[in-house]
Amino acid sequence: MTTWYYTNIVLIQSTFTTLLLALSLQVPMRVGVFSFAGVGCFGLGGYAAAIAMTRFDMSTAESVAVGTALAGVAALLLGLLVQRLTGLYLAMATVAFTLIVSVVAVNGGDLTGGAGGIFGALGDLQTWHLLVAAVVVVALLAMTERGAIGRRVEAVRENPELAASFGINVTRYRVTAFTVSGVLGGLSGAFTILLRSTVTPDAISFHLIVLALTVIIVGGWTSWLGALVGSVIFVWLPSMLDFVGDWEAVVYGAIVALAAVFLPEGVVGLIGATVRRLRRVRRRAGGAGAVPAAAPDADLPDADAASPAVVPPATRGVTQ
Repeated sequence: MTTWYYTNIVLIQSTFTTLLLALSLQVPMRVGVFSFAGVGCFGLGGYAAAIAMTRFDMSTAESVAVGTALAGVAALLLGLLVQRLTGLYLAMATVAFTLIVSVVAVNGGDLTGGAGGIFGALGDLQTWHLLVAAVVVVALLAMTERGAIGRRVEAVRENPELAASFGINVTRYRVTAFTVSGVLGGLSGAFTILLRSTVTPDAISFHLIVLALTVIIVGGWTSWLGALVGSVIFVWLPSMLDFVGDWEAVVYGAIVALAAVFLPEGVVGLIGATVRRLRRVRRRAGGAGAVPAAAPDADLPDADAASPAVVPPATRGVTQ
């Protein structure tokens, strides 16, 4: 087990950082906001952590905190700025934000290292640090998928006008989602850069947007579990496709395309639908096989006897 761990330690650590990055895109999607700002915050958090460590001699914990906080503040300001945008316009605005971060990194002079980036930002990070951070983040996000908060989030996503009529502050939920997205993106970036010890403007590329989006689409975008499953698949898949040689990119693309066509709700959605279908079949089979035995002397009910009233379940309103 120890040998396997040290052999695959890079992939294990990349799974956790990719999970955090994927969640940074998934959180705003759950409230109906199609945003790529998490990728820009990934670069912002990574650069801030590297600058804090190499330029100001901060510790690993302080560097991670600086990168995460700066990314969260930037995402909050961006959320307030673009709160009136929707759909394609909002998506393009967040892509532009990511490109701006990359351009600033290239033209940042000695502070950002220019096109060459920053080297030597090696933090004292262990795998268990990443595991603890991922568990805490997942636990907090899981709380927003159930109960009253989960119903409000779903209402904001599905019908913001109706949600507003119930007294839900739609703007606050969306801006909060933007901020959380930035914090997660910045945390992922700070962890990634301090593990690799190097950050360059190339790290903030469109390829990173594609990776994060693919992870949540294939894994499932409605739950943190989908981001986890997608992260495991797309971090470990390339190493499993070494045997195909130069055809690796083709096979990888085919898997993504097929998953997008045949798994619209992702792998987690498929598993959930299959489990629900099996439960329905089991209940039907149990109901069909259960034949109540009548007592020998039992009187048959009169044809005019009143049937028990069926009371519909109370509908649960969505309130703040």
